[in-house]
Amino acid sequence: MRDLLPPTVAVAVAGPADWSGELLPAERAGLGERAVPSRRRDFTAGRMCARRALAALDLPATPVPVGTDRAPVWPAGVVGAITHTEGYCAAVAAHAADVRAVGIDAERHRALSPGVRRKVCRPEEEADLARLPAGTPWPTVVFSVKETIYKVWHPLVGTWLGFPDARVTLDPDAGTFEAWIAPARLAAAPVTDPPASVTGRFAVDDELVRTAAVLTRR
Repeated sequence: MRDLLPPTVAVAVAGPADWSGELLPAERAGLGERAVPSRRRDFTAGRMCARRALAALDLPATPVPVGTDRAPVWPAGVVGAITHTEGYCAAVAAHAADVRAVGIDAERHRALSPGVRRKVCRPEEEADLARLPAGTPWPTVVFSVKETIYKVWHPLVGTWLGFPDARVTLDPDAGTFEAWIAPARLAAAPVTDPPASVTGRFAVDDELVRTAAVLTRR
């Protein structure tokens, strides 16, 4: 993730020890006793990475528990995000004085199923993707972008954002994306300054699709 984000954002990617690390009590409470082993591993790696990202900001070790909306609860004055997929986990954090919101997502390099693709991609996005070079799972990139957009949107606005609520365009040469939020969602937002558009970066290799976006302070 480091290659996709500015220096103001601290990045931590899980190493082998993070998947079986020690959770803090407040974090264990959010995981629950009935979590299956794969969920426990992913959750643990995410919290270990989150605390390393906080340490990179010169902040003391503190738990990153789960909120009522199931999203991570970052310390006061901090914004952040966590992502995990099969065998990969990362967390990012930044001082809220520098960054309004940050989002990241990672997905395995594979095609979406037809059913998921229909839910994720708007018709105009499908038309755009048909013109892009072959060999890249572009709908998976769009899926990842929309996951990242949600992680930017939700902490600021506090409402749900569905896949059809963002219109994404990709620039494969620059490795960048731009997303516009549907006017109906903007009009219904319970805050005065919801983000009408979000720009970010993406990268695709043989194993992963990664996306990231940052809203900086004006």
